Amino acid sequence: MSVVQRFEFATATKIVFGRGVASELPKLLQTADARKAFAVVGKASRHKAILDSLPSHVTFEVHGEPTVDVATEGVRLASTSGCDAVVAIGGGSVIDVGKVIAALVTNGGEPLDYMEVVGRGHTVSKPSLPFIAVPTTAGTGAEVTKNSVLASPGDRVKASIRSSYMLPRVAVIDPLLTVSVPPSVTASTGLDAFTQCLEPFVSVLSNPLTDAIAKEGLRHGAQSLQTAFESGDNLDAREGMCLCSLMGGLALANAKLGAVHGFAGVIGGWCKGAPHGAICARLLPFVITANVQALTERSPDSPLLGKYSEVAQLITGRSDATSQDAVKFIQRLCSVLNVPPLSTYGLNEDDVPAIVEKSAKSSSMKGNSIVLSKDELTGILLQAL
Repeated sequence: MSVVQRFEFATATKIVFGRGVASELPKLLQTADARKAFAVVGKASRHKAILDSLPSHVTFEVHGEPTVDVATEGVRLASTSGCDAVVAIGGGSVIDVGKVIAALVTNGGEPLDYMEVVGRGHTVSKPSLPFIAVPTTAGTGAEVTKNSVLASPGDRVKASIRSSYMLPRVAVIDPLLTVSVPPSVTASTGLDAFTQCLEPFVSVLSNPLTDAIAKEGLRHGAQSLQTAFESGDNLDAREGMCLCSLMGGLALANAKLGAVHGFAGVIGGWCKGAPHGAICARLLPFVITANVQALTERSPDSPLLGKYSEVAQLITGRSDATSQDAVKFIQRLCSVLNVPPLSTYGLNEDDVPAIVEKSAKSSSMKGNSIVLSKDELTGILLQAL
């Protein structure tokens, strides 16, 4: 039996999962001693019933990808509103902005003071306002992670603010809130969730706890995503994808991601409007192939090689499946879900060197199964174009 290395595991203080649990939000706010909530939403009219149930609140809408400027404005409004808690009801963008607002109201400053890579990297040193995350898509798992990803348009990149103080006080996951999500968004967010289960499982920082969670998330994602895409009112499939998203968030927050997300953060900032999950899905088969080849050549005794075969067996249901079968499964799924090549978003060969250079420095790359060379990273990106 191998020796288990030291590891830590952190997540939201409380997770509430189930059909209809969004109705418990007022009670959860009351438990947090909140008198007035700052409600961050994508579109207030979509969540009118939930918002109307809150005793006192101020609403702040977030449209599109979260940017430094949007978060700055939210912090300004929350700081002057008299609110003593933050609730985010929406997709990953909304939840990420909510986290930043909750943290900066108490810590002061602006987002760039705390951002990695492009910011000043200051530490979030004080607890955030009580923060409750209510995801309405099954994708990012942001409801149980300690980081927030913001776009910095001037730098053409997305980067994180990261702190244990940013973990939500409560994560409220209600599959009923995802039923109205359109197929294209179901595909993009679902592929992100699937990738966020796979990458932590084969990460150099994985541990027995994250492995167990990631494997269960992969199983739910493989069984549920196509059905959720094709039959949005199928509650079993929606519930399966919510579990996949939650488990991906739990795993990535404690085991890191890999080259797919190392690239995706940079490409998302480079190509405005490119869906994060679609970027991840397009890259994933090529990253798996490159990682397996690099491990075989440079680290043939790595236990991670066996994990890639285990991924294939989990998602295909075949006991004899290999990493190439995983690649074929993912490519077929991407075809069904209409995932386009990266060139669709305006990316071309001239952009590749700069994207490779930026991606190599990203936090997610530190979790990749093996350190990939510049040539290997370039090959991945060229294939994904």
